[in-house]
Amino acid sequence: MVDNISDTAAAPTSPGAGTWTHGRTGVWFIGARGSVATTATIGIHALAAELVPPTGCTTTSAAFAGVPLPAFADLVIGGHDISTSPLTKKAEALADAGMIPPRIVSAVQDGLVATEAELRPAYDQRTSTTSQRAEIDRLAADITDFKTRHGLARVIVVDIASTEPILADAPEFHDRELLEAALADPARTVLPASSLTALAAITAGSPFVSFTPSPGLNLPVLIELATEAGLPFAGQDGKTGETLLRSVLAPMFTARGMKVLSWAGTNLLGGGDGATLADPEAVRSKLASKNRGLHDLLGDDVVTPLHIDNVPDLGDVKTAWDHVHAEGFLSSRMTLQTTWSGYDSALAAPLIIDLARLMALAHAAGTSGPVAELAFFFKDPWGSDVHGFADQTTILTDWAHRTGRQL
Repeated sequence: MVDNISDTAAAPTSPGAGTWTHGRTGVWFIGARGSVATTATIGIHALAAELVPPTGCTTTSAAFAGVPLPAFADLVIGGHDISTSPLTKKAEALADAGMIPPRIVSAVQDGLVATEAELRPAYDQRTSTTSQRAEIDRLAADITDFKTRHGLARVIVVDIASTEPILADAPEFHDRELLEAALADPARTVLPASSLTALAAITAGSPFVSFTPSPGLNLPVLIELATEAGLPFAGQDGKTGETLLRSVLAPMFTARGMKVLSWAGTNLLGGGDGATLADPEAVRSKLASKNRGLHDLLGDDVVTPLHIDNVPDLGDVKTAWDHVHAEGFLSSRMTLQTTWSGYDSALAAPLIIDLARLMALAHAAGTSGPVAELAFFFKDPWGSDVHGFADQTTILTDWAHRTGRQL
């Protein structure tokens, strides 16, 4: 990547933004030492110091002028991770890979060291020797302690850990008493790691964002608990590349009255995500979330073969190819082919920063339950069946202004 960022960048606040008077906000990453979280952490520190412009951050666009949102400098970062590799080492690796200019990593070293001091061990089923209830209480205590020590008004928990396999349903996911009994039993592991951390967030009184296709908070009993606790939550599976392009192009075909016959896709990626998605069970949940929106936009009769290949040498660079076969006037046939390539973590990081700011807005306004208006950011949005990107954009900006006026 060419290091062409000026030393004096644009101010990192949205033009004409409303005044935020609702306290500092904590951002608690699940998977805090991963590529995406590290990139977001570097970004927050660099934006707070005005070292870089807020390129890619939706909430800094003119469409959000007047919406009160926390400043980048008012975001404090902590998190959980099973990895113990220092955050500074991960940042250096991202710079060595060409994604982030080395001078930016160097300039935010103090911030990375400060964030590293706020990271705590995540739940690891492979090594845990206690009950899941005890693990939930430990994780929740980490979040609460972080909030208290820094005098934060709230802590937004954002799950950006590795993708988990599709979860089979169980009676415990529908009944609180059954769930609590299972959680208290050291011999049982009823919740996957993503759902356990979601329950820890609820226990700590924290809004929750699922940027992965993992189950997370999306279980009936957890949805009920979060809503009763008055917490906003949003998900699922961040929309950063191929699916983003699909959500823009698919409505074009339907608006013009053309019939899409097939939409085939191939994804190539390496790094941690590539290795995780090489697992057939883990990749099933990713494929399901990527295709669901396309079927909602075009119909279930469209053929949508899609596969993801692990190519280790690509590292964090993800390439997606799509081939669209459509039918037009007088049964004429046409094709559209697209290629999308970019650093996956750099695509995701600004969206995560946006979500942290917007969830702070939702929490300050007293919003409870799934924030359907944040569908703009997700492949498989909770609480919304709107998948067209233009419609999602309008819904998001209208909601942000309406919610901002409530403060």
